[in-house]
Formats: sequence, structure tokens, C-alpha cells
Amino acid sequence: MAVRAVVLPAVGAPLKITEVDLPDPGPGQVRVRLAAAGVCHSDLSLSDGTMRVPVPAVLGHEGAGTVVAVGEGVTHVAPGSPVVLNWAPSCGSCHVCTLGEVWLCADALTGAADVYARTVDGTDLHPGLNVAAFAEETVVAASCVLPLPDGVPLTDAALLGCALLTGYGAVHHSARVQPGETVAVFGVGGVGLATLQSARVAGASRIIAVDVTPEKEELARGAGATDYVVASENTPREIRALTARQGVDVSIECVGRAVSIRAAWESTRRGGRTTVVGIGGKDQQVTFNALEIFHWGRTLSGCVYGNSDPARDVPILAEHVRAGRLDLSALVTERIALDGIPAAFENMLAGKGGRALVVF
Repeated sequence: MAVRAVVLPAVGAPLKITEVDLPDPGPGQVRVRLAAAGVCHSDLSLSDGTMRVPVPAVLGHEGAGTVVAVGEGVTHVAPGSPVVLNWAPSCGSCHVCTLGEVWLCADALTGAADVYARTVDGTDLHPGLNVAAFAEETVVAASCVLPLPDGVPLTDAALLGCALLTGYGAVHHSARVQPGETVAVFGVGGVGLATLQSARVAGASRIIAVDVTPEKEELARGAGATDYVVASENTPREIRALTARQGVDVSIECVGRAVSIRAAWESTRRGGRTTVVGIGGKDQQVTFNALEIFHWGRTLSGCVYGNSDPARDVPILAEHVRAGRLDLSALVTERIALDGIPAAFENMLAGKGGRALVVF
């Protein structure tokens, strides 16, 4: 059966909407009809070569939908089950998995090298980041689908698959924000908005949002920001002025650029924590001198997928959504069709909006 999908023919090439022939699910596989897919900055990073992916590929890694069919041996979902896609399933047996750090699984992305479908003219296609969510339907490994808990709208549930897991995890698992602490969030895109909401849930006393454009202030305050700073070379000074000249307890960088990582570091108080969520290219070099590392006593840490375990964390997030503490719809600034994805990429490059959501 052919479905419409957005294909990346080659790194740096324009996206192409085409018909894709999907096979029936084999043993240990699941076929899913997508309800929605989020357009994440990581998809842009895959398309321009910042992150490597086998091509041609169908991108899209943040999605939710309904199971159409299951292959032999699949028992945790059935046709008709609402599910969230998990683009980074853990193997459970590699070294880091045995340490409980499943978000660093050495084998999480091995499925991205497989051929999962073909175009109608016979061209082999790879599933970008395992799940190929920029398509009306997809076929994935059973480990890439998680049952959607009750009470979460299926369309908005797509955001659970990346933006919210990453933002929530950055706050609760990586930075470990405590009630009463002050937090600065650099970058008010989809992940940044999820991070702001999660800092509010964590009980942060002051939440400072930082972005290059003043137009995002209302969006940031709606997500929980108490203050808004337009990014400039004076950003660390402005943040210290808002925090009794100390700097924030926690800075979370959601952009992936050297200048914002450095600004986040300088905005953190002595002994505080700086967490980097944004994915930057190899050309984004951040420098520190030995004396400042000693003097400031700050902790700088990376954060992969929010240091999350989706099987553990999706039910927790769903409970926050049901209770009204987290608002998935507030992360979405635009709802589009498949053919709107190239424009959504351009908006991300221009720093516009929060999360664009493809609704099928």
C-alpha cells in the first residue's frame, strides 16, 4: 500500500513529497497510521548534515498515531491501539544500558541504517531516526512504539515523543532543578517551551527565558517564564541583575550554538549547573580557561533526549498533562500539512515560532 511521505533524497537536498510503498509488518514490527508529527530542529540538523543519517530517508522522529497491524511476536500493542513513537529505543544489554543510562544506548539508532520501504519507482528508503514520522503511515520496530496513556489527546501526544521528554528530562533528570531555584532557559523553540513548562512544574522561583527575538516574549511567559531577555552580548549581565548579581542556579541551553552555550555558562552562579540540550555542529567551538573552571566551580553537562527513559517517563508526563500541569497544545504554534514541512524548516532557521505540528 502506497502512502505519502516527505523524503530527503540526499544531505542538503530539498525535501520531496512522494509516494512510498510500505511493506506489511514483519516479526517484531508494527505498522502505525500517524495522527501527527512534530517538526523538530533535529530534523533540520539531519537534512543539512549537522547530524548524519543514511539517505535517501524519510525524516520525522516525533509522532503519535494508531496501530494498523502488528507482526508476529508483538503483544504490547494491537490494531487500534493509540501509541507514541520512540525514536531511540534502548537495547537493554549494552554497557550504558546495564548502568541504567538507556538514553545513551549504543544500539539505539541501528535501525536507521535499515531499508524500511521504497519509493514507487523502487528507490530504497531509510527511516530517519528509526521511525520515519513524516509520512501518513510507517512501519517500525515494536520497541519504537509506546502505548499512549489514557487522557492525552492523540494529536498533541506527538510532542511526548521528543520535545516534552527532552525539556522535562533536562529539568528533572539532568539539571535536577529543585523547588525555589532560579532557572534560565536559552532558546524558546519547541524544546525550550517544554523546558519552561517543566521548570514551572519543578517549582523554580524565577524562570528567565532568553531568545534572539522579542516576538517570543508572550509565548515564553505563557509557558512559565517570569522574565524575558532578548539575547545580546550583555545577556549574562542582565541575568545577574535579575538575580541579585549572583546568576541563576541553573542554565539550560536549548539552541546548540557556541555563543549561547557560553552565555548560559556565564549566566550561571558560582557552584551552579549549566545543561546543554541543543545539538550544535562540529564548527561550534566553546572555549574555557583553566582558572575560570576552578574559580566558578560550575558544572557543565550535556543532555541527550532529556536523559529520559521513555517507558518510565511517558506515563509520568501523561499524568502531568491530565492534571493540567503541562499543556501540550501550548507548545504548538502552527499546525500544518505534509507539504508545509519545508516552510517549517525555513521558520526554524529564522528563529520563528515554537513547534510546528504536522496533522494528518
